[in-house]
Amino acid sequence: MLMFFLVAVFSCLLATEIGAHKAARLGCHLHSFNVTLRSDRQGMCRGTRPIQACVGYCESSAFPSKYSVLLASSFKHNITSVSQCCTISRMQMVKLRLRCHLGLQKTVDIFTAKTCQCDVCRLSRY
Repeated sequence: MLMFFLVAVFSCLLATEIGAHKAARLGCHLHSFNVTLRSDRQGMCRGTRPIQACVGYCESSAFPSKYSVLLASSFKHNITSVSQCCTISRMQMVKLRLRCHLGLQKTVDIFTAKTCQCDVCRLSRY
């Protein structure tokens, strides 16, 4: 019986640790990834650089609409939903060096996310 109790306590502690680890990555946050640019299909000039994106999720909810909303929509809008999306709140310009054949180099400016936030969901922001 004591062994069963110790196993149960250890399992709960392990689940708490795993949950705490996941909680650190929940929500809307910056995420690094590599972007590769080529000047043309043949890749005459090419460069790779890490940049930041916003990933994650934000709160949403749905609830029965108020009676006034039902009346205004001829009883067609019976559910009201409120949601936000993880989006870039601040960006910054960074340089990406393209290396070309014959040792030539070009530099292009690209954007990277600087900060993220939960905000109104939009099809395109920039």
